[in-house]
Amino acid sequence: MSILQFDKTLEHLKSGEIKVEGEFIHGSNHTFLVKAYPKEDTPFLAVYKPVKGERSLWDFPENTLAHREVAAFLVSEALGWHLLPPTVFRDEAPFGPGSVQLFVEHDPNLHYFNFGDAEIQQLRPVVLFDLLINNADRKGGHIIFDEKKHMWLIDHGVCFNVEDKLRTVIWDFAGETIPVGLHEDLKKLFSKLKASSDLLKKLEDFLSREEIAALNDRAKALIARKEFPFLPKDRRAFPYPLI
Repeated sequence: MSILQFDKTLEHLKSGEIKVEGEFIHGSNHTFLVKAYPKEDTPFLAVYKPVKGERSLWDFPENTLAHREVAAFLVSEALGWHLLPPTVFRDEAPFGPGSVQLFVEHDPNLHYFNFGDAEIQQLRPVVLFDLLINNADRKGGHIIFDEKKHMWLIDHGVCFNVEDKLRTVIWDFAGETIPVGLHEDLKKLFSKLKASSDLLKKLEDFLSREEIAALNDRAKALIARKEFPFLPKDRRAFPYPLI
């Protein structure tokens, strides 16, 4: 997807009419397949997660999961990695406010546990991204490839906790030095988290001050260590289920 198409899709997600097409029934929260109808353009499918369809969690504030989906998208874009499909928060939607994300056609039978080496080698930015946003649920099926073999990441409702919650299936690069280019991107993100920055102002709409401060601390720590971490031994670090 070109930058022009990406930006255009974002605008359509924000302003186009959306109608419910169906519901995804295997998740913990109510999630709907919708069709977006932009003015004078071709309709397309999207994933809609209404706030009032979120299941309460003991370790995350209520009614915040859709906000975290959007915050994850903002961080991905600030890094310049474009890992997430275009994602917005809408106040007006069929079942009330919620996140709306471009639906990516993909093979659901292709996941982390049957990736080949070519797919595995693309996952270094994914690992760093999950460390930054403190992703508590990186399942093997949350990494998808579209028909053009472009990698996308989905499902980021349980991220940005102040406490260490990282749970992921990807530990392939433990102890390996972070590539120079990715390390530089981390530094650029850290500089964008300064007071009064555009990124900070956008994140403040979706995360608490404490959560933004924790994101800043994780970015600083990751830059300082310069290598991918090892699997922790003092807590569970894998999601459930794994796929």
